[in-house]
Amino acid sequence: MSRKTVLVTGGAGFLGSHLCDLFLARDFRVAAVDNFLTGSEKNIAHLAREPRFSLLRQNVSEHINFADPVDYVLHFASPASPIDYLHYPIPTLKVGALGTHNALGLAKDKKAVFLLASTSEVYGDPLIHPQNESYWGNVNPIGPRGVYDEAKRFAEAITMAYHRYHGLNTKIVRIFNTYGERMRIEDGRAIPAFIAQALLGQPLPVFGDGSQTRSFCYVSDLVQGLAALLMSDINDPVNIGNPNEMTILQLAEVILQMTGSKSTIDYQPLPADDPKVRQPDITRAKTLLGWEPKMALRDGLVKTIAYFKANLKMPSGTDPRQGRP
Repeated sequence: MSRKTVLVTGGAGFLGSHLCDLFLARDFRVAAVDNFLTGSEKNIAHLAREPRFSLLRQNVSEHINFADPVDYVLHFASPASPIDYLHYPIPTLKVGALGTHNALGLAKDKKAVFLLASTSEVYGDPLIHPQNESYWGNVNPIGPRGVYDEAKRFAEAITMAYHRYHGLNTKIVRIFNTYGERMRIEDGRAIPAFIAQALLGQPLPVFGDGSQTRSFCYVSDLVQGLAALLMSDINDPVNIGNPNEMTILQLAEVILQMTGSKSTIDYQPLPADDPKVRQPDITRAKTLLGWEPKMALRDGLVKTIAYFKANLKMPSGTDPRQGRP
């Protein structure tokens, strides 16, 4: 039987690169497509000599030229952190609209299965808790976060249109907060920001009073869930995330304790439209995919902190336990 091919847009990103690893480990051919707006060559450098791996440097918001057969198209190209999509609002909207359209067109042409990386942000600042897939969301379309939220909501709509009109086998995953190795240190999301500041002995930025909640899923758990969804017969959206909820202030305190840092908390104004709660209802994933996360937060943080220690440029003489050189 011939080896199947997976094409991953955003394949040099945090999640995309882990998906490349997973499918190579399962003996697929893997093609990564990335323009490196927020992705990093370092994330896929270890695959440079892998004969089953190829890299196409391209902006997927433009027509995707890929001559070889493709069995699965995974659309993960997009800025994904608030710092990124506020800095790149137009490219974020384009990759959600034009990029998704192009990736769907490629999947249709290749008769491939298509998986869209959507997000818990389609729920906005939710009015129900926890969030299940039948909830339509509470999103401000003209707020600063709207460029990401509405890009993903449009991406879901066009994905379902291709499924219904063209009969394309499509999947939609709504990804909740994920962490692990290969997150960018300057990513701006809570875990990389807290770990980096704690290791540098600098104040940890907590927005508002820190009472807003998030649920954090370790990356190896997440990609296993994505693979299970891809190989399933499910076409409706599925939440993939860890339902263990905690406040942002609790997360900061855990990271301070685990790093041994003496850093303080720096309370900052709450950004516009920042969700007050975020917790996935993963009943559908558990029931239909037989999936649920296995990694405890502290165990995942051990690995993530070790990665940041190895990659963070520490000022000479810095001792994170003292908070100063």
